[in-house]
Amino acid sequence: MTDTHLIGGADRILDHATVRAFVADRLAAADLDGRSVCVIVPDGTRSCPLPPLMGAVHEALAGRATRVTVLIALGTHAAMSEQQLRAHLGGPYPGFTVVNHEWWRPEALVPVGTIGADEVDKLSEGRLRQPVDVVLNRAAVEHDVCLVLGPVFPHEVVGFSGGNKYFFPGVAGPDIIDLSHWLGALITSWQIIGTPGTTPVRALIDQAAAMIPTRRLALCLVVQSGTGALHAASFGPPEEAWAACAEVSAQTHIRYLDAPVRRVLSVLPAKYDDMWTGAKGFYKVEPVVADGGQVILYAPHITRLSAMHPEIERIGYHCRDYFVGQWDRFRDEHWGVLGHSTHLRGAGTWTAEDGERNRVTVTLATGIPEDVVRGANLDYLEPSTVDVSATDPHTLVVPQAGEVLFRLR
Repeated sequence: MTDTHLIGGADRILDHATVRAFVADRLAAADLDGRSVCVIVPDGTRSCPLPPLMGAVHEALAGRATRVTVLIALGTHAAMSEQQLRAHLGGPYPGFTVVNHEWWRPEALVPVGTIGADEVDKLSEGRLRQPVDVVLNRAAVEHDVCLVLGPVFPHEVVGFSGGNKYFFPGVAGPDIIDLSHWLGALITSWQIIGTPGTTPVRALIDQAAAMIPTRRLALCLVVQSGTGALHAASFGPPEEAWAACAEVSAQTHIRYLDAPVRRVLSVLPAKYDDMWTGAKGFYKVEPVVADGGQVILYAPHITRLSAMHPEIERIGYHCRDYFVGQWDRFRDEHWGVLGHSTHLRGAGTWTAEDGERNRVTVTLATGIPEDVVRGANLDYLEPSTVDVSATDPHTLVVPQAGEVLFRLR
């Protein structure tokens, strides 16, 4: 990885001065004078010390770049308000324009190519065979350089997040988002989450990113979950910078247990404001729950299943085989919604004769009404009855759930 530079490591915490100097040095060497730059950053659902990092980027680009647009990689999440953006990014940053990725507005998107059915079949290892248009936010195409700035964590769809994932699904059109998430669902979260190297979904988004005409760079980060401190930072082409940080993330964001547990209490932080995002509290613990066990997602502050995808209340949460076995019934739904559904419901089986049988019970102890929870095929628990400080040898309590992955040795 001759074009990639890495600082830090799994056993280190980088101080602000070191990180600031690294950003300044790398951007100074990146030939950005007289260029327009689109800086792509995560939304508020990802842990990342953006204010000091954005301050370093602003200092490095001010007076050099002709214009800078900061694009919030929402995927299909809800847009961030001006107040939320100020707290999220810090600033102000004179000369920088900050915009949400408006994935719901066709005029905000532009096509850059098509991945043919044969290639999708190859990339997906035979799981899907259909073409997909590669569409993304105009800002990513209408600048000279795209700079991805964001963390790397174990991820339920792609293996490890970060890198080119900030383009697809981060600032992409709905069709390729849906296809990539359904491909991850076909593999299953259980199998793909925390998988090192290039998974089929990663191969698909790398292929899509290669079609972007803009020069692509990435400042990838390994963030200490719960603190915002940085273990490592890597700069270079997105594929290489991501790979360097994914190796560190695998050492810092995965906890190993010697035996499965009967129950997990996942305490969700406030940054997850609906179950669409808060479901990460299930994804990251499913591998350590015993057959027949239970995951309780505790989040009294969450009052809805999804801000942007209300159809999940109608479809409900089901295992992968429930959808695959009744594909004629579900093929016209948004595949990204079906993928989210399977990820939160976890492993299970479905047959026409026996119906659906799920491996574990998923219980919501949230502010979502009981009838909505049960109507979506999940169990309900009154949140006021939960004591997160109680000790129970059969229960694993996970504070700040959603980023650290738990696995069995």
